[in-house]
Amino acid sequence: MGILLVASIWGERRYPAFRVIQWLILGAFHYFSQLNWCNMLYYMLILSTIQNKLKVIETLPISMLLMLQYTVIRLFYVSVMDTYSLLVSVFDLITSVVIVVLYHTSMNSEAEKRRLREKNQFLTLHDPLTGLLNYEGYMEVLHKTMEEERSFLLVLLNVHNFSGYKKASGDPWCSVITGTGSMITNQFPEAYGISRYAGDRFAIVLPQIDHIEERLSSLFNELQGLEISYSISLYPRLSQTLQQFMTVAEDQLLQQQRSQWIKNEEELFRSERLRAVGELAAGMAHEIRNPLTAIRGFLQLSRGQAFNIAPWYEVIMSEVTRVTDLTGEFLQFSKPQVNHMKPEKLAQCLERVMSLTESDAASRGHRITLDMKDESVSVNMDRDKIVQVLINLIRNAFEAMPDPGEVRMDMLKEGDRVLISVSDTGSGIPESSLSSIFNPFFTTKEEGTGLGLALCQKIVQDHNGKITVQSEPGTGSTFTLCLPVESN
Repeated sequence: MGILLVASIWGERRYPAFRVIQWLILGAFHYFSQLNWCNMLYYMLILSTIQNKLKVIETLPISMLLMLQYTVIRLFYVSVMDTYSLLVSVFDLITSVVIVVLYHTSMNSEAEKRRLREKNQFLTLHDPLTGLLNYEGYMEVLHKTMEEERSFLLVLLNVHNFSGYKKASGDPWCSVITGTGSMITNQFPEAYGISRYAGDRFAIVLPQIDHIEERLSSLFNELQGLEISYSISLYPRLSQTLQQFMTVAEDQLLQQQRSQWIKNEEELFRSERLRAVGELAAGMAHEIRNPLTAIRGFLQLSRGQAFNIAPWYEVIMSEVTRVTDLTGEFLQFSKPQVNHMKPEKLAQCLERVMSLTESDAASRGHRITLDMKDESVSVNMDRDKIVQVLINLIRNAFEAMPDPGEVRMDMLKEGDRVLISVSDTGSGIPESSLSSIFNPFFTTKEEGTGLGLALCQKIVQDHNGKITVQSEPGTGSTFTLCLPVESN
């Protein structure tokens, strides 16, 4: 029986049916040998039987039955049936339970360690967000493919403009990246490896396949709302070493990104320019329509008086003058400016402005003053244009003061910039209008065209400067020009 038991254990891998009868063979061996150390054989059989079972509830009945078999057989040949023998039997049953529990505890611990090792290994080579390869996994695939001396394609994708992707559904950035990775995986199932190796960049290592451009186009159609730059590189055609190959591939991607950025900027500039032209055209049409309507009405009235326009001559001429002024300012605002820029002393420019506006100030009962902290400041400018801007601001200041007041013009150098401010003591600008005063055709004057301040802003911007305004209703307003100082 012992030989048969050893043979069944030795041959169970080749003949799994031996496992079914091992308990019978062991029982027969125990019965005929009447050896108490057979309990060790029972423990070994228990461990052999339960090794492929995962739950205690599956293994505990098996161990209890085997130990019950051992106890029953033992009681047949034990001569003394006393309390000690019963306690030994109970101890054997408890021992079998402990063995089963310890076995499962040990197995579960090992299984957990194995899962953690596998998870750590996965995270070492994979991106936790998408499940694709990370940079280390990407490099491992490249090295492995090169070691196998296979030619392959490397496709690099840079995905951006997430704000336009499924905006209505409010998908977060992580969902976009995850969805993009899934679509790439579905589109290229034959890939040696797919990696998210740098934020919003993906790499696809592919065998040489035909119609790669068509398949990429199909992928881009699925990723509607995203802007995608890509490069396709063939190894070993571009270079022999991996470092050179990756440098060339990344450079190709960067060049395409740069071209895409330039194209986007051009499109944005074109759309902004068309929008500005549309706004100007709409405003111009609106402003011209009003005086033309008045002229037309007066001419129709003159028809009833044998076309005698004498009663309305002054009004008609003022409306014609208004149209002429409006078109003149519009042309000056919209036409390209001839470059007459050259370094000039700003003090001379301000003194000329003073000479041109002093008489107007006196006739209105206002006082105008000039304060210059540094008369040596030079600015690269078109002097006539800057004079035009300052005169326009000063005349606006005169018109903002219904009662005699004061206009101050100050010049102050701050670092590589010079500030020229024009302040008045007028009624100020309402807060609701401050954000619109530089818009074309915006005006609060009955006779204004609304192009004066817009023209001033354009001229200042042409000089690489900016114009700002501060105003307090009832106290006055201050317009400030900030221009770059010409370096000596």
